[in-house]
Amino acid sequence: MFTGIITDLGRVKRLRRGDLVDLTIATAFDTSAIAIGASIACSGACLTVVATEAGEFSVQASAETLACTTVGEWVEGIPVNLEKSLRVGDELGGHLVAGHVDGIAQIVERRPEAESVRFVFEAPDGLERFIAAKGSVALDGVSLTVNEVSGTRFGVNIIPHTLACTNFDEARPGQRMNLEIDLIARYVARLLGGRAEGVP
Repeated sequence: MFTGIITDLGRVKRLRRGDLVDLTIATAFDTSAIAIGASIACSGACLTVVATEAGEFSVQASAETLACTTVGEWVEGIPVNLEKSLRVGDELGGHLVAGHVDGIAQIVERRPEAESVRFVFEAPDGLERFIAAKGSVALDGVSLTVNEVSGTRFGVNIIPHTLACTNFDEARPGQRMNLEIDLIARYVARLLGGRAEGVP
């Protein structure tokens, strides 16, 4: 479980494609304190640590992860939003995020707005009904409040701090980001009998 508060902006250092994708990510985390088998949200996708070295850790992505996230599109040097898993007693600064990506949203607009930057996203088919104004979403692992929803599009504002500390600083229209809908929306829909494609 995560909060959507990014604590490091890492970068893919090495990448090897095979039956699994092996990724080594450079990080400012104290990797001596990261246990093998620990979960780290990597741009929103919960991945398991399989090795650590000073200043880097390695994870593997399965075919299912590659099919449901942007991980298969990553290349060496790409920035990766990082968050270690929540511990009991930690401050919940964002919202509850599972690290289970529901779909891939695409940036359709980026523009300055006062002292922030407004991003407009196109939601994947079937997931737009789980996104509500003033509700929460996680985009590439970042907990964000939705400003408005219009059809399959929704907007969020990124403040300067978030811009500087995440991959949003380099994000441009056309870029795809991992989208996780709010857990509350997911379970309300399940209780009411609704179900969107790709949402359990």
